[in-house]
Amino acid sequence: MGMSVTISAATEQDAEQIFRLQYLCFQSEAALYGNYRIDPLVQSLDSVRAEVAADCVFVARLGDEVVGSVRGTVTEDGAASIGKLCVHPRLQGHGIGARLLRAAEAALAEERGATTFRLRTGRRSEGNLRLYRRVGYQTVGTLEGEDGVPMIVLEKAAGTYAATA
Repeated sequence: MGMSVTISAATEQDAEQIFRLQYLCFQSEAALYGNYRIDPLVQSLDSVRAEVAADCVFVARLGDEVVGSVRGTVTEDGAASIGKLCVHPRLQGHGIGARLLRAAEAALAEERGATTFRLRTGRRSEGNLRLYRRVGYQTVGTLEGEDGVPMIVLEKAAGTYAATA
């Protein structure tokens, strides 16, 4: 019998594992766009530590190993910005990303008063777009990321997070 993946709030002790996991997971995104300067690949460990301390950050654990993470923060307008969702490549396709997203949505709505969830992903990131649309996100616009990657912006109302199960 294998171990099960658990979802929990990240602690400051998780920052280094999140940092390494993010670097591993976003290599495929970088390759997709031919751009290895995307934010998750150039973010510093100190910056990840600061996000873990200040933002709503969840991790997926398999035993003691962090195998997934997601971050979110609520802006002044009540919108929760969710980002850097990643799952270890060997565990993708098993619903861990959706579980992380649900945990972040619930905490952002219940604990931080979010009224809308907003995220963005690269235009060519079909797997990400499939997940986000499956759990109720709709395209609301496009933009060019600071790193030059063409992005799609997606949103859904905060009251719909429970329906993403």
